[in-house]
Amino acid sequence: MASVVVLLSGLALTPARAEVVVQIDKSAQRMAVSVDGSMRYNWPVSTGRDGYGTPNGTFHPQSMARRYFSRKYYNAPMPHAIFFYYGFAIHGTNDISQLGGPASHGCVRLHPSHAAALFALVEHSGPRNTRIEISN
Repeated sequence: MASVVVLLSGLALTPARAEVVVQIDKSAQRMAVSVDGSMRYNWPVSTGRDGYGTPNGTFHPQSMARRYFSRKYYNAPMPHAIFFYYGFAIHGTNDISQLGGPASHGCVRLHPSHAAALFALVEHSGPRNTRIEISN
């Protein structure tokens, strides 16, 4: 009986994990982020330009890197990268003038402060509790 009480008290101390849903609309070049069904953020993004598509589908974060540099594209900085499908990631960009229009090699680019906020949210809630939906 004492072990059941210890187990239940341990569960009570475990923080509940929120469900994070990241919806990316390529035709609108927008990202909407909700937490437990409540809208939290709505940001402009840049997805893949002509010849470099961003994949459609539903994904979960596969890995995350606070600081990352592209090995494929000239060591380009990809701060607060959330990799979701092979080499595709959501990450910050210094090319903020392009946000709101297709400009990337397939990744989803965000303003650096937005990428940091999303990274912290996914890190806190956990990749398993995060769903990335890309459409249009």
